[in-house]
Amino acid sequence: MKIVAPKECADFERRVALTPEVSRKLADLGHEVVIEKGAGVEAGMPDAAYEAMGAKIAKDAKSLYQDADIIIRVSPPLEDEIKVLPKDSLLIGMLKPYGNQKLATALAKRKITAFALEWIPRISRAQSMDVLSSQSNLAGYKAVIDAAAEFGRAMPMMMTAAGMIPPARALILGAGVAGLQAIATARRLGAIVSAFDVRPAVKEQVESLGATFIEVESAESGEGAGGYAKEMSADYQKRQQARLEDVMRQQDIVITTAQIPGKTAPILISAKMIKEMKAGSVIVDLAVESGGNCAASVAGQVVVKDGVKILGHPNFPSRIPFDASQVYARNVFNFLKLLLGADGKTLAVDWEDDIVKGAALTHEGDVIHPALKEAAKKEKEI
Repeated sequence: MKIVAPKECADFERRVALTPEVSRKLADLGHEVVIEKGAGVEAGMPDAAYEAMGAKIAKDAKSLYQDADIIIRVSPPLEDEIKVLPKDSLLIGMLKPYGNQKLATALAKRKITAFALEWIPRISRAQSMDVLSSQSNLAGYKAVIDAAAEFGRAMPMMMTAAGMIPPARALILGAGVAGLQAIATARRLGAIVSAFDVRPAVKEQVESLGATFIEVESAESGEGAGGYAKEMSADYQKRQQARLEDVMRQQDIVITTAQIPGKTAPILISAKMIKEMKAGSVIVDLAVESGGNCAASVAGQVVVKDGVKILGHPNFPSRIPFDASQVYARNVFNFLKLLLGADGKTLAVDWEDDIVKGAALTHEGDVIHPALKEAAKKEKEI
């Protein structure tokens, strides 16, 4: 089969879906692997590295997609791209499917079988395919590195002949995969770290990394489906705000990671909190693409508000593109193995497999995922 990876064209995207390493694995299975010219350059992977591993280089998208059987990408295809995707081909990528009825409908019209990797269920058998975890892990790390670079002071405590430099204090809001990696990274850099999460169950994980867990007095739990956080009541949010106002006055660095799948990110940091923070403090908003956890963050900008620097970089994994592309391509390869037969050469999709059903967005001209299926049905009736 012809397996291809295009050059990503979304804003702020520097990753590539296939790496030379994974290209070799696919070529060894007998597949024709084709990469669009320059696709991996921004991730530190030149065309020559792919050719050395058995991949071919297509001069443009037209020649890339010609007779392609499987298309692997990072970001969703743009409207113009969908029009040139081969009919009946298979598409794998992070398709941002929540509420994206327009994309799903367009793919179905082209009779493309599409798999949205964000919807792979978080079960033990699917851990090696979990793109959300692998990318969030790197985002949490990079958030701390960026914060340290913008912070005008040292992170660890230092004893000098001129006196002691106290350690920085870092607060991590949200203790999912990104948050836990941020805690670990900030601790390694010598900061005094505390963390908050609406899910009491993560307290043990936070404390095992050497951080202090910030608690809100409430009987309400934020544990949602699949281990994600859920939206909290107005009463809880009021208590949470009061608790965080006290804590944030003492912080030098705050990293926010709180997101709710399919919904706007909750506002955790108000304008009042920012005003009461120390001048020179840094806030990194990892949820800026879904609305942001900070009231003053702006996607794609670094904002200075009341002496506080607020980083609103979109797509944090793409800020560390080499490693993000490496783990992403491995996740994709592991998922692709699930779709191939025992010989690894032909498609043999088991549509009863929980992982396949969980990730499948479109098939045979229809939108088949339950999250979008009803909306697509109503659209057809209109």
